[in-house]
Amino acid sequence: MHDLIKKEFVLESTGSRPIVGDLTYINSNQEKDLIIFCHGYKGFKDWGCWNLMAEKFANSGFHFLKFNFSHNGGTIKNPIDFPDLKAFSENNYSIEVNDVSRIIDFIKSNKFSLNYKQTHIIGHSRGGGIACLAASKFKEIKNLITLASVSNFGERFPNQNEIEKWKKNGVRYVENMRTKQMLPHLYQFYQNYLENQKELNIETAIKKFDGRFLICHGTMDMAVNFKNSLNLLKWAKNGRLFDLRTNHTFGAKHPYQSKDIPIPLNEVIDETIRFLL
Repeated sequence: MHDLIKKEFVLESTGSRPIVGDLTYINSNQEKDLIIFCHGYKGFKDWGCWNLMAEKFANSGFHFLKFNFSHNGGTIKNPIDFPDLKAFSENNYSIEVNDVSRIIDFIKSNKFSLNYKQTHIIGHSRGGGIACLAASKFKEIKNLITLASVSNFGERFPNQNEIEKWKKNGVRYVENMRTKQMLPHLYQFYQNYLENQKELNIETAIKKFDGRFLICHGTMDMAVNFKNSLNLLKWAKNGRLFDLRTNHTFGAKHPYQSKDIPIPLNEVIDETIRFLL
């Protein structure tokens, strides 16, 4: 029986905020596939039962890397929740795509002296949209898996009246119902999207992606409508939809006290393992 290993890392970069991450795997000399995981909006790498998910993938023969986007509001000392609201306010989609690029460069540097056969990417919710863009952009990524993913970033913005208020005020606040924080978004977030719509178009990215694509989505999702999964399936060259009767987080929540993965998420993990093996 091999031991489960979890190695933490911090990527520092001049002019960029640090990326905090960890790599979970079984101690063995065999070449294995690597999975990169992208968390969603108001998320972080240790949210809910993402650690239990990492362990299950590791026990199934994968190296599992998850990380906090550099501007998700976490810090090196406190990677959970949102102690750095200034960073949160400065985030945008282009930064998140670039963060994946930084992660891929880190993998190539092979700091942990591990050999990978193939690299795959999984993204949840907004992180699913980022994973779609990354899969198209970075040739290292062979297979794509989305969990309750958005299919269009433009649709996630408020109506025109709210956008006008946002532009006038320079900042817009969204309440985090769990922490009761008012999370700030500077208007640059919307500006960045307008200026980079071509590069941030999920439909274009999926149509370009030649790898296999597993789309997992709950039919009871109240945060990202199920129609998003049908869009992704329609655009995919080699896509497959795994739908199940569950919510946006596949039965998980934060904090998550149980040692058992919720049944819907466990089914998604099993389906993903079958898909990748």
